[in-house]
Amino acid sequence: MTRRFRRRALSLILATSVAWSQVTPAAHADPRRPPTIEAWQQSTSVRLQADGSLSDVLAISPTDVWAVGQQEIWDVWKNRGTVRHWNGSGWAEVPVRDATAPGNLRGLAAAGPSDLWAVGDGHDGLPYLAHGDVTGFDRVRPQGLRAGDWLGGIDARSGRVVAVGTREKRGLILTGQGNTWTAQETKEKGALYAADGGFAVGDTGAAPLIVHYSGGTWKSMPVPSIPGGYLRDVQVDNSKRAMAVGGVYRGPGDISPLVLTWNGKRWREQPVPESDARLYGVTGDGKGRYWMAGYDPSRATEPFMMRCEKGDCEIIRGGAKQGRSSVRLQAVAYLAGKSTVWAVGHEVDTADRYTDVVESFAPRATTTKS
Repeated sequence: MTRRFRRRALSLILATSVAWSQVTPAAHADPRRPPTIEAWQQSTSVRLQADGSLSDVLAISPTDVWAVGQQEIWDVWKNRGTVRHWNGSGWAEVPVRDATAPGNLRGLAAAGPSDLWAVGDGHDGLPYLAHGDVTGFDRVRPQGLRAGDWLGGIDARSGRVVAVGTREKRGLILTGQGNTWTAQETKEKGALYAADGGFAVGDTGAAPLIVHYSGGTWKSMPVPSIPGGYLRDVQVDNSKRAMAVGGVYRGPGDISPLVLTWNGKRWREQPVPESDARLYGVTGDGKGRYWMAGYDPSRATEPFMMRCEKGDCEIIRGGAKQGRSSVRLQAVAYLAGKSTVWAVGHEVDTADRYTDVVESFAPRATTTKS
């Protein structure tokens, strides 16, 4: 998101769709509010190769939307990260000018329309960091990275890039740009999955973990005691308002959504509708309204979104699609000026084949041509 242009997110579930849909399903809210003014607009795909998924998305303008992910996810030799761009009329692959080629690309950020960054895995055992624009991306090799390091989230602003992940069971924060980079490990064990606006989020393996850049260094912040809690994405509006999302793991198959809000002084748990949903990504309009994307195993064939405003949250679902066994929206981005939310991920058909999916969501009066 500069603030990845209200993007993301974090998709990170894949270690764990296709032509334009013929019918645009209406959205419906569960269960407390009257029918929402918002609706799913289009369901389409960037047309990745077989068994492809999208991990992150950012929306700069109606004719400048980006997504990253991977193709042939189950083949370790053929697996390739990919960068895709929407120009207002169609999706195109943007080349990565590197012979080694990336593996899974998980994170995407922009410091400006022609200053984009992507992060993920390299086939050489090192994290993969790439920088580019619509003409192509080039690999960047920061000093200080080691084999075995893992990077999953990224934030980019003019003059400064922050990528986060894990190193030897501790959170890893890579900061810099150009030829000058610094790698810092957290004091706490765990991993970081997303960064935005001077905050990075993840977990210790047993509880949520949030670190904040202050006084020239990254420091852990007090968070509510939530055993089994984890965070996967964060949206920062300003120094006094932010939201982080994830879940609470209570046992195999027993996960509930987790939302934390920042008021400038402390992090608090936000009540959400009762659900077994997994939350992967969060975006916002900068005015206190947030959208979260994920997956609800109890209604696996329906696209899942949660919307929160002024301490009140509602669940909004898209319609089920014939031949689909499940759909996961792994990242989400708000498009300023259009009140449109873009979400990406993958759907799985009844034969267990993966297809990337791009969903757009907007007020009913808004016409999108995604």
